[in-house]
Amino acid sequence: MGLYGGILFRGITAVNLDEKGRFAIPTRYRDKVQEICACQLIVTVAVDERFVGIPGCLWIYPMPEWEEIERKIKDLPAANKRATQLKRFLIGNAYECEMDGQGRLLLPEKLRKFANLEKKVVLLGQLSRFELWNEETWAIKEAQFMDGDDDEGLDDLGGISF
Repeated sequence: MGLYGGILFRGITAVNLDEKGRFAIPTRYRDKVQEICACQLIVTVAVDERFVGIPGCLWIYPMPEWEEIERKIKDLPAANKRATQLKRFLIGNAYECEMDGQGRLLLPEKLRKFANLEKKVVLLGQLSRFELWNEETWAIKEAQFMDGDDDEGLDDLGGISF
């Protein structure tokens, strides 16, 4: 659930990367980021349930949320192949980043290349983290979701209704 009730970030915002690989955290989130983690964030590759990188996407966590994830990963059995893969991929690609005085975050070049992030990107609030998507890749994912013919995992959602 997270240290702050799990409800931190929501919504979608189109943002631009500058020539140095920085983007501005939207103003509506800046005070929350300052309050939660004193502008200390972790940026890492996004992974799916198989612990394979999600092309076009990075995850951005406030430091306290990230530390909670690290504790959980640390407690996984060392002899478990999947746990080792997760640790290598998710933690091995994690970078500490600090939001500057103008609300910008500098993304490491390695992660920008991994996610194919260029000038136009999309920032999605996902409760306790952000997702940062290549704008074109996000448009494809969004269209796939809107098609709605993938029923995998619906039973796991229980009685949730909207």
